[in-house]
Amino acid sequence: MYIAYVVTAVVLSLVLVLSAVPDITRDPKITQGMKALGVPDSWFLSLGLIKIAGALGLLVGIAYRPLGIAAAIGVVLYFLGAVSTHVRGGDTKGISLPATIMVVAVAPLALGFATV
Repeated sequence: MYIAYVVTAVVLSLVLVLSAVPDITRDPKITQGMKALGVPDSWFLSLGLIKIAGALGLLVGIAYRPLGIAAAIGVVLYFLGAVSTHVRGGDTKGISLPATIMVVAVAPLALGFATV
């Protein structure tokens, strides 16, 4: 199970970093959709940095499992918020990506508990 935790933590970390870059660089394709959902401009950098913090927490969690579990919980909650923002905004088209990442984030969470 340890190998499964490592693989899921690394893959999710890569996804989080790739997801954070457009937030931090304010890619118009991403920011327009977020603005339409009511996300203020001033939040983009913070949201991207939170994703990077989650990625780092998952990676450090390979060596120190409690941090990895905490990071996985944070990632699940972050994307639960993203999903609820899409639902609240009536954006059924854009809900699939944050929902998928949220579901994928459950894997290192469950594996983290299983390998403590």
